[in-house]
Amino acid sequence: MNVYPFIEAEQARQRNVAKACALLKVSRSAYYDWSAHLPSARQRADDALAERVTAIHETSRGTYGWPRVHRALHRDGVAVSGKRVARIMRQHSLVGRCRRRWTTTTVSDPDAAAVDLVKRAFGPGTVDVDRVYVGDITYIPTWEGWLYLATVIDLASRRVVGWAMADHMRAELVCDALTMALNARRPGPGLIFHSDRGTQLRFKGSSQRCLIELRVGGR
Repeated sequence: MNVYPFIEAEQARQRNVAKACALLKVSRSAYYDWSAHLPSARQRADDALAERVTAIHETSRGTYGWPRVHRALHRDGVAVSGKRVARIMRQHSLVGRCRRRWTTTTVSDPDAAAVDLVKRAFGPGTVDVDRVYVGDITYIPTWEGWLYLATVIDLASRRVVGWAMADHMRAELVCDALTMALNARRPGPGLIFHSDRGTQLRFKGSSQRCLIELRVGGR
């Protein structure tokens, strides 16, 4: 809590500044420095430290966060706590960059000879609803490891018509997403599924197949 405005109010009423400072346990010199808008010794030290922190952050091309800046200061012989470095960086909007966690979701099948049944026509209005589905796998970092999400999207409506999640990328992950889509939408014959040339489904030939033949043939 800043007690200086209270002392200033007491001074404005022609009251004893020394007694007010003694009561609030602050020095008169500190109050008069504040009253004259002079930075305190700690503020001056923080300003000097901020210059060094900013220089280290800029030298790292904006990649260092407070732990690495803190270590760099210690290597330079500057004894300062990590909390103080973090506070100064926060006050000056200095933020480090973390290396993004990632994992591979597409393992190309070298034997796949894809035939483009969609003809790269992915824009809206190019197909009718439930005629072309597209799918992909993405990954989600969790405390227990990677979680994989397979989605099936209707190209015409952009609606997610099927999905599945698992801690692996085996074929059943994609098959579960396709099964959900087929059971929910019941598309007619001739439906095309388009995906990358991954190996999860072990497709022979094109990665685009007629799903009616694949999953629900003869129903």
